[in-house]
Amino acid sequence: MTFSRSIFMLLVLLLNSWELLGKRPNILLIVSEDNGPELGCYGDPYVQTPVLDKLAAEGIRFEKAYVPQAGCSQSRAAFLTGLYPHQNGQIGLATWKFQMYRKDTPNMVTSLKTAGYRTGIIGKLHVNPESAFPFDVHKIPSANFSRKNLDAYADEAEKFIKSSEQPFFLSVNYPDPHRPFLKQVNGWPEKPLTEKDVKPLPYFGLDSPDLRKQMADYYNCMSRLDSQIGDLLKVLEKSGKMEDTLIVYLGDHGADLLRGKRTSYEGGIRIPLIVYWKGNSQFQRGDREQLVSAIDLMPTFLELSEADPVPNLPGRSLLPLLKEATIPWRRYLFTEFHLHSAHNYYPQRTVTDGRYKLIYNLLPGEVNPGYDFAVNRFFPDFQQAFQNAPPHIQKAYETMRQPPEFELYDLEKDPYEFRNLAEDKEVAKDLSRLKAELLQWRKSTKDPFLHRKNLLQLKEEVEASFRNGTPDKKYLDLNYVEYFFEE
Repeated sequence: MTFSRSIFMLLVLLLNSWELLGKRPNILLIVSEDNGPELGCYGDPYVQTPVLDKLAAEGIRFEKAYVPQAGCSQSRAAFLTGLYPHQNGQIGLATWKFQMYRKDTPNMVTSLKTAGYRTGIIGKLHVNPESAFPFDVHKIPSANFSRKNLDAYADEAEKFIKSSEQPFFLSVNYPDPHRPFLKQVNGWPEKPLTEKDVKPLPYFGLDSPDLRKQMADYYNCMSRLDSQIGDLLKVLEKSGKMEDTLIVYLGDHGADLLRGKRTSYEGGIRIPLIVYWKGNSQFQRGDREQLVSAIDLMPTFLELSEADPVPNLPGRSLLPLLKEATIPWRRYLFTEFHLHSAHNYYPQRTVTDGRYKLIYNLLPGEVNPGYDFAVNRFFPDFQQAFQNAPPHIQKAYETMRQPPEFELYDLEKDPYEFRNLAEDKEVAKDLSRLKAELLQWRKSTKDPFLHRKNLLQLKEEVEASFRNGTPDKKYLDLNYVEYFFEE
């Protein structure tokens, strides 16, 4: 081989190996509120989501994607920092005074800005302190649960994309399908579903007229979300920057429905995750079966942007999975729960190997206040539906209301987590194995609830905010930021 040809071949190899990294793509992060994988591309038989279905068909659909905690602030802080809630401090809602331990915690925004990216967010941030995330542009900062002027999300995105001369990172955060489940907004969707068109999600195990109505309007919210994302993608295409942009879509946690949001069940922590990169030839579209977490987004974006690495992140870059579907990956995935607002303090830790899932309840035997909070607030005909359910479904709800120390589920045979196997001798070895893995993870990530005094002290602070049986945030005096990691 001649010297000149050797140089040529070397250049080709370098170009191929750096194609995923060297171009420093734009990053468009699309986040929806309160929905699990209830999309056509994930097999839902009722919802109408043609835009996201097409994005998944032409991109990568992660089948087993999770958030670290099923709550809005907790999930967002986790993917923005790449840390579990107990590591960054955002263990509850920002609107209930919970916050990160440190303002200077490394995050996507500061890292990408330092790497030369222009940064923007459209929609709510919902993490304390907001000053820790110095976006160059922040538009529509409210939660906007009334869904006012939904066209503005695409309009603001168009302004940002057009005015970004350097690579950009843009996070677009939509209010749908958060409660209230609005059937139609300004004609969206054109043909809304009704309770006659749908059935409740299988993981409820229950059926009732009210549940069907709520499901129909939840699906209508999902359809409206899909249309909005379609408008956003048209803006990106029109800008001429589609091929140079990595698009990531995810839900911030599961639906605000039975056994969903504010729980550690699959309905709460499992999410849709779709990745699309039109202009990269190494991007291998298709499904991925590996266990992935929203905390993996931070190391992914750091590697893509060539930003300085952040040490000791518990997640891992997804870039190898964008190129190859069959590579070895993590064996275990972990999630957690602390509380949402002061209404539902009930700490849990979970681990799954993809088949078996262990939930460790840190206050075993106590009634989970989140159960009555959800049932009494949102489901008026719950008791009738419960009475009509078969015994094993009733047992599942009784377990949810007053959990034992451990819940073990075989997700292969029991994907909706109706039968607790923790006392089954046939799976004793799996229970022991998962317990050991969970303890090791808690130690390696310095879980403050390894010390029971922290668990009980925060419980006392939360309960001190109650007046006549109801918490009031003006009486909530939180000090966990100061004592969680005392030696």
